[in-house]
Amino acid sequence: MLVIPAIDLKDGQCVRLKQGRMEDATSYGNDPVAMAARWVEAGARRLHLVDLNGAFEGKPVNGDAVTAIARAYPDLPIQIGGGIRSAETIEHYLSAGVSYVIIGTKAVKEPAFVGEMCRAFPGHVIVGLDAKDGYVATDGWAEVSTVKATELAKRFANDGVSSIVYTDIARDGMMQGVNVEATAALAREGGLPVIASGGVTNLDDIKALCEVADSGILGAITGRAIYEGSLDVAEAQRLSDQLTGGSS
Repeated sequence: MLVIPAIDLKDGQCVRLKQGRMEDATSYGNDPVAMAARWVEAGARRLHLVDLNGAFEGKPVNGDAVTAIARAYPDLPIQIGGGIRSAETIEHYLSAGVSYVIIGTKAVKEPAFVGEMCRAFPGHVIVGLDAKDGYVATDGWAEVSTVKATELAKRFANDGVSSIVYTDIARDGMMQGVNVEATAALAREGGLPVIASGGVTNLDDIKALCEVADSGILGAITGRAIYEGSLDVAEAQRLSDQLTGGSS
């Protein structure tokens, strides 16, 4: 199981939000490439980038920073989310060297778009499902839909989506621990590999996810915990390798 550091981009800065609130941002520096270097040197095998401005505006805003990271680390798998709502945006990111694009809001509002993009860019599409009490939220978490995350995942399993990034909004950025039960249930019921996100705080969370990794959990995204020191990336990846049998 991969331990995946998150780099959230807002106005060119590396930040973390609490529960997706743009006004509740903590800045961790203004050099995204240097931040990427920090996590690569710690042994990260994949990076999770989020264009926070893009998520709210519906189009890339911090694309230059994303491209700079991809060019600095051409052999490192990078996934990007936030404002990805057109084929042109996906094509731009993939040609810049990004490995995976994460479709979030548009996947919920126009599910057929996901299938079209999977056919156009096979193997490169991840769907981001952000949920509150099991129901999917959209538009930078401003709206909660009436669609269950498990139902949507089942639909996308037939489209050729490579994995699901599943975020429990209630726990994101709150350092309260990951929702292991909901994450494992989505992996089992949805039929797609799941990357856990939201609330990954310490080694206990990594251990808990590893214990259910065989249900289909591919990785765990961690943000605030690695910036504030409650989780060490290298140590977490070593533990994960021990418990899940190697370098997934």
